[in-house]
Amino acid sequence: MNGVTASDGPAASPNGAGAPRRRGRPPGTESAGTRDRILDAAREQFSARGYEKTSVRGIAKAAGVDSALVHHYFGTKERVFEAAVEIAFGPVLDDRDTVLEGPLDEVGERMTRMIIGLWENPVTRAPLLAIVRSAVNNDAAAAVFRRLVAGQLLRRVAGRLERPDAELRVELAAAQLVGIAMIRYVIRMEPLASADPEDIVRRVAPVVQGHLTRPLNAGHLRHAYRIPDTSSRPLDDRRTLDAVRTL
Repeated sequence: MNGVTASDGPAASPNGAGAPRRRGRPPGTESAGTRDRILDAAREQFSARGYEKTSVRGIAKAAGVDSALVHHYFGTKERVFEAAVEIAFGPVLDDRDTVLEGPLDEVGERMTRMIIGLWENPVTRAPLLAIVRSAVNNDAAAAVFRRLVAGQLLRRVAGRLERPDAELRVELAAAQLVGIAMIRYVIRMEPLASADPEDIVRRVAPVVQGHLTRPLNAGHLRHAYRIPDTSSRPLDDRRTLDAVRTL
């Protein structure tokens, strides 16, 4: 009988050279630390080079792996960035319920203290720098930032406020804190860059609280921003102060 037997066909050489190449994950993907090593390298690359100038090949080289492994674990550069953002914001997302616990009239201080604390911690500061620098300069990175931060943190806080303009209030509070982070940790403008963190919390928390919960009226704005009441002052003095505020 001329049937085909199991031994027919090209024989595999002892070193496997004749064996068909298997599709799927590249060699070495079973290493437990490979994914973490890629993410560590990605955070360093995004922090030093920004989103635009960071490439999958550069991340792979910094991690000491083949670029195929980066694609295997994450697919695209945007997915690598998203994973890096999730890890960097892990403490924020884990502590989001802590921010909401307790009296609502103290949520501004809790939110401010948490954000400033993350930036003060060297472990979380580096990935945060990478995220902020990348999000400022690239639409794709900004979209990832919005999806994670707005979707998982800010809307959760807004839901607790139970106000019709809750989302706007939370975004204004976040803008206050992001602006401070940019000037203190990215631009490093003095004297804010070297100010005591507790002093920053003490000064900023009432403003954040005002954005979140206080009624929008002149009295609230004067209290939050320490603006003096000029209603009883002579007209010329009021004009002078009004002119200064517009500078």
